[in-house]
Amino acid sequence: MPLPPAPGDPAPSFSAPVTGGDYGENTVTSFPGAGGKTVVLYFYPRNGTPGCTAQACALRGAWTEISTLASLYGISPDPAAGHAKFARKHSLPFPLLSDTGHAIAEAYGVWVEKKLYGKTRMGVARTTFVIDPGGVVRAVLRGFKPDAHLALLLAALRS
Repeated sequence: MPLPPAPGDPAPSFSAPVTGGDYGENTVTSFPGAGGKTVVLYFYPRNGTPGCTAQACALRGAWTEISTLASLYGISPDPAAGHAKFARKHSLPFPLLSDTGHAIAEAYGVWVEKKLYGKTRMGVARTTFVIDPGGVVRAVLRGFKPDAHLALLLAALRS
């Protein structure tokens, strides 16, 4: 299992199905892409859970500011159809990437062993990467509670 890229490291490349934002149905996007803009990749465990919903809705609430600073993508193991439903239900203005085989999460070192109620399973560690226009990781946010994510992200984008 690779370690997460650290600030100064090149961001791993990938292709994935994308739903929402400016993307149409049945679209696949590749990263790094052209665009010359800072990119935020925020990995979250699952659509519809209380923490993931609060995190996504906080990002939606600050979308005007975030969208002037970066292109934002949410990534989880949920399928594209689940992302479409989640995005519609919560009026999310940003795209969601489907990582059903968790290859992207593995490449970014966020597919980890988790313990919950005494049971061990694999899952996504809530982590955010801020990547500059040249494809270099500039900040990594991890170990935060969903309700603290927005403030941490905005601070990283403004610095």
